[in-house]
Amino acid sequence: MTKKSFSVGLAIFLFCGLFFQSACFAGNKPDSKFGGVQIGVITYSFRSMPDQSIGAILDYTVQSGISSVELMGAAVESYAGIPDTKDKEALKEWRKRVTMDKFEPIRHMFEKRGVKIDILKLGRENWSDEEIDYAFKVCKTLGARGLSTEISEKAAKRFAPFAEKYNLHIIFHNHLQPADPNFSFDKILSYSPMIMLNFDAGHYFGATGLDPADLIQRLHGRIASVHIKDKTGPNAPDPNKNRTFGQGQTPIAGILQLIQKNKWPITCDIELEYPVPENSDAVKEVKKCLEYCRNFLL
Repeated sequence: MTKKSFSVGLAIFLFCGLFFQSACFAGNKPDSKFGGVQIGVITYSFRSMPDQSIGAILDYTVQSGISSVELMGAAVESYAGIPDTKDKEALKEWRKRVTMDKFEPIRHMFEKRGVKIDILKLGRENWSDEEIDYAFKVCKTLGARGLSTEISEKAAKRFAPFAEKYNLHIIFHNHLQPADPNFSFDKILSYSPMIMLNFDAGHYFGATGLDPADLIQRLHGRIASVHIKDKTGPNAPDPNKNRTFGQGQTPIAGILQLIQKNKWPITCDIELEYPVPENSDAVKEVKKCLEYCRNFLL
């Protein structure tokens, strides 16, 4: 390589790096909406980081260049002072009594840094009425559009009345259930117009081998968000395994470009599930995943 060609190559590399950095930050705040598609992250992706406080999770998000989150509830409740115990009755009593002013600073903290709390992952189908009521109150206080939790018919029946009461969505997340021939997204959705899907495209593909874009095309009006991950399909030599973005078989480009083409208001949240390399960390890997997605949208 000549000195001139090396200089040109270095200039291009630096330009691309600066372009990506400027594309992800506007006025010192992250901006991860590319070509009309909002790329976010579920904060579960940062579970391997040493500090799991709400402030640290916000830092990780901003450092990754991301401006929208599905926020895991554990850090939220920890910030508000939930007792450090596994006693279900003690936790239930705390949730019944805690006031929403304990949660308001979290919303302001995220807004100040330019990160939208899009969805709050909080609540289980076996919670008491008082606890589910509490979860929706926290959701409203944080400015999220709904709660996410694990999908089941029982959960749909349980959460639907509360979602309608608070005019907030209950957003159901799938794992491998779509591989079961008796499973039906449509049946879950039929319980209430306030039910939406947090459609995990990676799990869906890994379990069924079907193109997630086909289901998104059919149910796009009932999909709040999509979890983006790269997995092998069920017929691969190493089936249904998480891979570094670009090394699996999930048709991520097709999913993102379908949402972009149709201008659907579906958030695409990165979920980091592949093992973090020893010379890296979750923030660096989420940033790589973000760049991988961005390249299909610009």
